[in-house]
Amino acid sequence: MLTAAAIVAYLVATVALLADLRRSEPERWPWLLVAGAAVLLHASVHLLAWRATGGTDMHFFAALSLVGLGMAALTAGFAANARMAALGVVVYPLAALLLAGYAAYGHRIAEPLDWRLQLHAWCALLSYATLAIAALLAVMLWLQERALRRHQFRAWLRALPPLTELETLLFRTVAAGFILLSATLLTGVLFVENLFAQHLVHKTVLSVLSWLVFGGLLLGRWRWGWRGRVAVRWVLVAMALLVLAFFGSKAVLELILRRV
Repeated sequence: MLTAAAIVAYLVATVALLADLRRSEPERWPWLLVAGAAVLLHASVHLLAWRATGGTDMHFFAALSLVGLGMAALTAGFAANARMAALGVVVYPLAALLLAGYAAYGHRIAEPLDWRLQLHAWCALLSYATLAIAALLAVMLWLQERALRRHQFRAWLRALPPLTELETLLFRTVAAGFILLSATLLTGVLFVENLFAQHLVHKTVLSVLSWLVFGGLLLGRWRWGWRGRVAVRWVLVAMALLVLAFFGSKAVLELILRRV
């Protein structure tokens, strides 16, 4: 019941948001309250599942659902403090889809993890959620820049903040995600005992490559003022590496090779 309620709340929030974006004077709080309820319901699904199974389930579909939860929570936070409501049009249906996938696959009895590995796992999930939001912001920046360059002043542009504000938010999100990704790699080095035995070599290599690309982008922004399409390309390449690092490897290990 909680899962169905959360999915319905996400979809209702999306429809209400779309209607609100069409208004000349948007009223943010009605749909934002529904989105907040969806986030709380989504979180409750995982908390109750962990209580029932006696451990923190972070297998493939559970991890996807948790990243969707993090993205939805961040989107609600952005919408409450800035003109970034348009993110919800993509994020809320995505969170609903990922939660539905988790519910369809079912809960897995998880092996207990000590606090160090749990810290590593939570840093990873938070970094993926934050950097996934950054990737969406990069796509929005590219679409906005292309529309302005072609003088295509369409209605959806009104839902976005000015180009410079969107760009600033993008780099702040990348910086926050970079810090979380750095913490993920650091805790992995400190707490993961044997990379080869745990099939983590490829995941580590791809994660480090993603970290280097994100770090290079931030350095380029600070040193040479990178922006626009250059920033978009770097963000999307780094995010693709990160997706392959975690979810690509988890899909192969858990869904194809049937290894935990």
